[in-house]
Amino acid sequence: MSAGTPGKAVVAVDAMGGDYAPRQVVEGALQAARGDAALGVLLVGKTEAIREIAGDVPPNVELVEAPGVIEMSEQPARAVRDRADASVVVASRLVKEGRAGAFVSAGNTGAAMAAALLHLGRIEGISRPAIAVVVPTPKGPVVLLDAGANADCKPEFLAEFGVMGSAYASRLLGVSDPRVGLLNIGEEKSKGSQLYRAAHALLAETESINFIGNIEGRDLFEAKAHVAVADGFVGNMVLKVAEGLSEMLFEELKGAISDSVTAKLGGLLLRSGLRELRAKVDYEEYGGTQLLGVNGGCVIAHGGSGAKAIANAVRVASRVINSDVVEAMSRQIQKGEDDSG
Repeated sequence: MSAGTPGKAVVAVDAMGGDYAPRQVVEGALQAARGDAALGVLLVGKTEAIREIAGDVPPNVELVEAPGVIEMSEQPARAVRDRADASVVVASRLVKEGRAGAFVSAGNTGAAMAAALLHLGRIEGISRPAIAVVVPTPKGPVVLLDAGANADCKPEFLAEFGVMGSAYASRLLGVSDPRVGLLNIGEEKSKGSQLYRAAHALLAETESINFIGNIEGRDLFEAKAHVAVADGFVGNMVLKVAEGLSEMLFEELKGAISDSVTAKLGGLLLRSGLRELRAKVDYEEYGGTQLLGVNGGCVIAHGGSGAKAIANAVRVASRVINSDVVEAMSRQIQKGEDDSG
């Protein structure tokens, strides 16, 4: 099985990474493979354990031995350098070797990033990779980046995030000429820290993107921009607050519905709408986030992913391969450099 097989996207899955690995990871990967004959899956990990869970393996699934596991508590970069047999390291190496077009891991996020950087390298012109998260809103999805890869940033990093996010929104979300906004504390270009004022100037000069200026936190869920740019500290805080708020609102709503007979009847009438709303904000529906800026597909799934989330993460990786988003990013970065030159 090869990433170059005509008509087939091949995804390497770190079967040993995640809170519920290997069972939930294996079951999710198999679910994705059985639902799409044009998808190839390489299950990477302790093959004996994987085979016990998988039973009869479909023809579009292959098991790859990798006895090592990088735990959540380990120092990522050191573990990746020292543990060539670790499942996430082997999965990333399969992409480098051309046997897969992307890899998926729900394990140690830092290790997945370090493995991607070690084996895939950065796209030329990119200083730092960024984690891109698709944020669901009533008016459509918004790409938020960086969501945690770079807590300390330089202005040029944020400008690069804007270019990468624009390419991602265009290729994977199908948005024509995506609007790019800089997440800030006010709309005026003079607002924010020195970092954000300098980043605003660089983004405004980047002709390869449709930069609309600063956007505020409330604008994120109004989809004022298709791409919201922030440093990794701010982006991760925004993401975690949104996740926590979503969970709190649903818990409060459940409590309110059970308060009385009348409320319960109302809850029954609203059940279908609430189910649809929950699906929109459920990370399991979106599967995983892509590490942008590396020369290959790297999809990072939530550590607590169950089979459904893993299956969707594998589907995201398949779309990454088929959309040629990495090549599109490289072209857009090059276009920006040519325009500035």
